[in-house]
Amino acid sequence: MPKAKNTTAKLRPALTPEAREKQLIALANEAAEKQLREGTASSQIITYFLKAGSTKDQLELEKLREENRLLKAKTEALQSQKRMEETYAEALAAMRKYSGQGGDVDEY
Repeated sequence: MPKAKNTTAKLRPALTPEAREKQLIALANEAAEKQLREGTASSQIITYFLKAGSTKDQLELEKLREENRLLKAKTEALQSQKRMEETYAEALAAMRKYSGQGGDVDEY
């Protein structure tokens, strides 16, 4: 009869806190899955996964993603507007200098 495999393989140490967090989340998900399969999962674990799979939760997640896209687009628009204002200011300064109305005055 084959021996039961040890499913907790030795993990490489995480290089960043974010990577460590992902490792721990993966381990927690594996433990929860094992408990669900064996029928030993607590009501909190069952409720968590039921909620995570609900239509409402999926819609909330999609809403958050769309809000993030909107914020990124607004940020990009503001940065673009700032670059345009800087370009206009440089162009006006160059025109003033060219027409002799301002800018650096060279004295001999």
